[in-house]
This record gives sequence, structure tokens and C-alpha cells, in this order.
Amino acid sequence: MSKTVICPGSFDPVTLGHLDIIKRAAKMFDHVIVAVLVNSAKSPCFSTEERMRFLEEVTGDIENVEISSFDGLLAEYCKQRGADAIVKGLRAVSDFEYEFQMAITNKKINPELETIFLMANADSMYLSSSMVREVAAMGGDITNFVPDCIRDEIVERMLTLRK
Repeated sequence: MSKTVICPGSFDPVTLGHLDIIKRAAKMFDHVIVAVLVNSAKSPCFSTEERMRFLEEVTGDIENVEISSFDGLLAEYCKQRGADAIVKGLRAVSDFEYEFQMAITNKKINPELETIFLMANADSMYLSSSMVREVAAMGGDITNFVPDCIRDEIVERMLTLRK
């Protein structure tokens, strides 16, 4: 029986922490859909298409990973895609309360849906997209935070937005 999971997020931009969770999920499940949230209430630094391109670039060598985007309720998107579960990474206890509330809400909307939490590895417990954007905007080195193949594009965008 094939198991499909969705790893949702804004991925603005994708970090090494995100990539770690995606790779670990890909080892545990048959099909991993990495779904970029399109949220009209937010103003991301990178367009949906750019975020998807970054994800495609950094996961291109992982056979069972698909990159997509969605707008609306995650639980409904999971129904549409036939997903068995949602995989979320947790960095710290502070992440758990919000993610726990979301898991309960998603379960109410889609009773068949499970949420699986993966703990961030020690190297990325502090890592967030907003921290990466801030460091890059200030001219700091983000080499240890994002995949090499997208680093220069992130730095260029953040320095341009700062001007």
C-alpha cells in the first residue's frame, strides 16, 4: 500500500532545515508532496514560482518528491491529493503549541488525515526562513543555512530589497 504525505510550508526561502525534513520524510514514505502555501495575506520575498523552483532544484535528486503549491485549507488540499498524512518539522517546544492546534483543526476538517511531527536536527533547531532573510539582508553569510545552489540568488534578492 502506497503512502503519500504532504510537507507544507511557505519556504520563503527553503532552508537546510526544511531540506532535512523533506529528505527524512522521503525515506519514510512512498510519495512526498512538498506544497508551497500561497497566502494572499502575506507578502513573501520570493514568488510562489521562485519558491517552487528553489525546491525543485534542491530536491531534484530525490525520486519520490513532488513540488506543488496550494491555496486554501491544507486539510482540503490533502483530500484532493489523496494524502494520508501531513509531515511537519518542529524546531522547539514553542513550535509545538501552534502545530498541535493546526493538527487538531486539520483532523476535524479531514478525519482521515494524520499529522506527523519530525524533530529538527540539532544543526537546524534555530533555523527559520525569516532569520535567513534577515542575515542575508544585512550582508551576512548564509552558507550554513541554505543549500549552496540557491544561496547567491537569495543573497542578491535580500540585498536588493534592503536598498
